[in-house]
Formats: sequence, C-alpha cells, structure tokens
Amino acid sequence: MISASPRLAEFVAPTRYGHPSVDFADSRAVAALNEALLADAYGVRWSLPQGALCPPIPGRADYIYYLADLIGGKRGSAVRIIDIGSGANGIYPIIGAAEFGWSFVATEIDKTSMRWARQVVRVNRKIAPLIEHRLQLDPLKIFAGVTSAAERFDASMCNPPFHASAKEAADASRRKRRNLELRNPEPLNFGGSVSELITPGGETGFIERMITESAARPRLCRWFTTLVSKSERLPQLRRALKTARAAEVRIIEMAQGQKKSRILAWTFQ
Repeated sequence: MISASPRLAEFVAPTRYGHPSVDFADSRAVAALNEALLADAYGVRWSLPQGALCPPIPGRADYIYYLADLIGGKRGSAVRIIDIGSGANGIYPIIGAAEFGWSFVATEIDKTSMRWARQVVRVNRKIAPLIEHRLQLDPLKIFAGVTSAAERFDASMCNPPFHASAKEAADASRRKRRNLELRNPEPLNFGGSVSELITPGGETGFIERMITESAARPRLCRWFTTLVSKSERLPQLRRALKTARAAEVRIIEMAQGQKKSRILAWTFQ
C-alpha cells in the first residue's frame, strides 16, 4: 500500500465510480504519484523540474523487467546498460539500479536535464555509484560520442522522441485531450521538453539512426532495444534491421491499462 504523502494527497480525489485516483492528464499529479511509487517500491527520493517529461512509473518499470528477462535475469553491477536520452526524470537507470543493481551509462543532449538527473542520483547514495551521466554533443548521434571503442554493454534501452515537429507534437496533444474527454479548452501540458519530444524524422527516423549506428558497432551491445510507440512503424523498422543484417529481432508487447507499447530488440551476435 502506498502511503499518501501530503503532496500526493493534494491530487487524490474520488472517480465517478467512487474509487480514489489522480487525474492522469495532470503532469503535476503524475509527478506526485511517481514520487510516492518510487519511494515505496524502490526507496528512492525523486523529483522533476517543471515542464520535463513525466512518465508513468508502471510502464517504465515494465521495460526494465522485460529487459531483465531478455538478458537472462542477470543482477549486479557487472551488468552494464546504456540508456539513450535519459532525460531529467532518469527513470530507467534509477529503477534498474535500485531493483537489479545494474550499472548504467545515462546519455542526454540537454545539459539542464542532465544536471537535474545527476542531482537526483546523488541524493540516493545506494544507487549513486551505479549511474554515470554523459552529455551527447551531437543531437543526431546515438552511441557515437558517448561511448569508447573498447566499451561493451549487456543492452541499450531508449524511449525515443515521438515527433518530427512542434506541429506534430501539438496535434498529438489535442488528440490525447479528445481521447481523455477533457473539457478544458486550454492547451494541456502533458510534460516534455523540445529535446524529449521532437527529433528529425520523428520516432522512426531516430530509431533508424540507432539501427545504422548499431550495425557499425555490432559488438557494442549484446542487445540493442528501444520502445516503439506505434505498431504501424514496425514494418519499416524491420526492413531497416534486415538491411543492417541483424542476426535476431524480437518484438516484446507491453500493456499498462489502456496504454499499449512494445519493445523492439535486435542483436548481431
């Protein structure tokens, strides 16, 4: 049972069915819930700057647990994971280090986001030695510039930016509002900085660049993985992996409530 901190209690109210819940369209409420979940489940103190991407913890934890299955359930600091675009929230390294004791390299293109994530890690002394942050200076690069030629990882993971432009991001926000049947006509802040939401070519372009770089350094990771938000993008990505001559490709379906996503995983070994 999650103990409702004063901050979380501020956002808890009965639903139309009489059950206590929070408004998941309110990034402040999700952030407060995240703080309580991370404290309760992993013993982690966590916070987020205003406007940063605020991911729901259960879905992010799912990725970590599926990744653990993919690498054979290994635990301990000898397991090395690289998280591409860790963001200010730093969720994957935090959960992976706290739950499995894995060592992480967390990359980020935004200095402000990286400083925030680094400070959150520093106040959690149990996991602080397991997480290293590296700044990516080229926003069009994935592994190049943040890894050395001799480095090896058990796996990479990534929650790539979804959109190719600000207009596309705004359109997606409006669709989300309609799906949630929100009455407020004002634009809603679901959280996320420009660097977290927008990239040339959108999600597909980002993952294709990742595939190209992985093929150039096939031994960098035993498994290369990334989230893919929409299933209709998979055929194009499968073709890219075939061109890259991946030895094995897996699609791992995930679902939390009404939210469906999947992990795309590939290896050259």
